[in-house]
Amino acid sequence: MRQAERFRHPLWVRLTHWIGAGAFVALAISGFAILLALPRLFWGETGSNDSPAWIVLPLPVNLEQTGWGRNLHFLAAWVFVLSGALYGLAALVTGHLFRRLAPDRDQLRPGNLARELRDHLHIRPPHPTSGGERYNALQKLAYLAVLLVLAPVMLLSGLTMSPGVTAAYPELFTLFGGRQSARTIHFLAAFGLVAFLLIHLWQVAANRPLRLLRGMITGRPGGET
Repeated sequence: MRQAERFRHPLWVRLTHWIGAGAFVALAISGFAILLALPRLFWGETGSNDSPAWIVLPLPVNLEQTGWGRNLHFLAAWVFVLSGALYGLAALVTGHLFRRLAPDRDQLRPGNLARELRDHLHIRPPHPTSGGERYNALQKLAYLAVLLVLAPVMLLSGLTMSPGVTAAYPELFTLFGGRQSARTIHFLAAFGLVAFLLIHLWQVAANRPLRLLRGMITGRPGGET
């Protein structure tokens, strides 16, 4: 069997997947530590623990976690960005973006989307007519939303919270409506990514997890030896 047939996931997909996953876990942990210093979300330029907030999170104020949280968050952010940029560039150059992630016309039919939604809600395996190893439409749309919407929003809103960056590019304030607005959008995008991760893990656990895990580690489909 040819190598292209034997390996489902190229090496660059597997490397960027695990590097990005590790970086995101570090971002989530450190981001939560930073959030404890000000568990309130505002709209505009300013905000404090004594100011009226747009969203008040039911979390205790803890200023002791901010130092290590910011250091880890900054380091993990660049690892996440670089691995994501490498994935996006390789996906574009190799045609992976359009071949594997762009929904096919038949997948966007209302009947197919409704069936896929029912299958996901009931944790059913993919429908046998959906193309075998082909990602289904909901998977493709979710991956594209992460790659093309949530990740860029996370990056730009995170940069808007940096005084050094906004001193050089004040247009970011206009884009997000202020530093605190950028922080709120950053949190909401992070929440979207966490939701995607939880659903992703839920679906993996429900559909032959050892086979899928092996495929993402070795690149071989489940039946290969």
